[in-house]
Amino acid sequence: MGRNTKAEMICPRFPEPMPLEHPIPSLKDALEKVDVMLRQSINPVSLPSLSAIVVLNDTVLWTGNFGRKNISDALSGPPNEYTIYRIASLSKIFPTLMMYKLWEDGKIASLDDPLEKYLKHITDGLIFLDSGEVPIRSTSVTLRRMASQLSGLPRRLRATSLLWKGRTQTALNLLQDDVLVADPGTKCHYSNLAFSLLAHIMAERIVGMDYQRWVTENILDRLGMEDTGFDVSPGLHAQMAVGVYANGKPSPLYDLGWYRPSGQMYSTAADLAKLTMMLLGAYHRKLLEPDSLKIMLTPLYRCDKDYFANRTGTPWEVNELLGYEVLRKDGDLDGYSATFSLVPRLKLGLIVLMAGSRPQKQNVVVKAYSHIIPAIEKAYREAKKILNAPTNPDPYIGFFTYSNITFYEIRAGPDGVLIMQQFGPQIEELIPEKYRTIKLNFLVDRVFRVVFETEYPCILRVGTASVSLEAQDGQLFNFYTFNKQGVSPGFDAPGLNTYNVVRIARRPTFSS
Repeated sequence: MGRNTKAEMICPRFPEPMPLEHPIPSLKDALEKVDVMLRQSINPVSLPSLSAIVVLNDTVLWTGNFGRKNISDALSGPPNEYTIYRIASLSKIFPTLMMYKLWEDGKIASLDDPLEKYLKHITDGLIFLDSGEVPIRSTSVTLRRMASQLSGLPRRLRATSLLWKGRTQTALNLLQDDVLVADPGTKCHYSNLAFSLLAHIMAERIVGMDYQRWVTENILDRLGMEDTGFDVSPGLHAQMAVGVYANGKPSPLYDLGWYRPSGQMYSTAADLAKLTMMLLGAYHRKLLEPDSLKIMLTPLYRCDKDYFANRTGTPWEVNELLGYEVLRKDGDLDGYSATFSLVPRLKLGLIVLMAGSRPQKQNVVVKAYSHIIPAIEKAYREAKKILNAPTNPDPYIGFFTYSNITFYEIRAGPDGVLIMQQFGPQIEELIPEKYRTIKLNFLVDRVFRVVFETEYPCILRVGTASVSLEAQDGQLFNFYTFNKQGVSPGFDAPGLNTYNVVRIARRPTFSS
């Protein structure tokens, strides 16, 4: 069953990401296994070129480049992290980033604004045919739902292909005569139309400029993604891996026309590593605020079993692997396949770019993570926690009590970090001695975070009583303003619903 059994679940369930000292033998072994697995995935006919990169927080851990960029050219060399691939539906990440950026800038009032707010001639909303027969007024097609496959919009506009060269107004005219395939917000349904319409509406109706130009100036240039864009000019061909069909024949570089925001773009492993670091909140060039990133990386809706992902987000497909949420965006377009993926809890990212067809015998992304996730988790758990000491520990040192039931002694360790020990008759009955001592990590302005330095039972059971150590771990202690004697008279722990923990003059004695 592993570490988290019903008998005794061990916490923390997820280790806290922290700086690691390399080399880490277990991680090195895991990445070597990924290297071998991806190298063996190369097929000289159906998958001649593959580039992959693993990102941890703000660091590129590993890069792998296999095969040849052009199997039709005997002199063609291997790819590298700067080799260009078409990224197909990974393009959908960029309308989503645009939506969040415009929301941050106040140009979009709410992520849940209805589409019709920006379409003057569509005032009544779109129609959903319940059971294919009864027309009902649907709930709103909102911007956020459009970016998360929850809009109910069909995969494409009727009577169009992905190569359609129409205009947004024509698309809206076609859409007015169409129906939704699901009531918005109630069903995961893949829609290229939703992302393309979202992109064009934001560009034309909100910022008043070409979508591709906005993305280039406000995302690509800002993040330094110099080898990412929409149009593969002749000058880029030498840098590009040549896409092939399953039979090895080269694929054309289709222009997706109006549907470009959903799948037209190209990029490199190196550029997408920069995007990964930004989304993990670790890149030196910031695009979105931390709160926006948190919202963007949070799954929205649990999908039906017939959908290819367990949950959906903006713009992610989300599945669970080894207890962790893996956010993915996959793309497949004639001659190319690509995956952009994140494990936010571990500050981990994996990008795989392919010229050719995905391997059919195994999911290389899942297989790679099956090696990487346990190694990263182990490294975090075994890493020494770096704790901060207050500038002067004296105002916090002493004895405290909560309602004369629970008692605490706070002292400073050799490094100045505060150590808190719980004591008292009730504590001694419930909590074994090794779990009574915790450390307080100084954050800012008399605020500390509770830290358990070693693993512990999530729920501590003593007889018929139980104590949640997990509920204590990571909680904030807010010490009161110093009094005339220069000490804090007490503290609150709001997350534990514990207030008025007050200072007492000395260690109490207890009668037997």
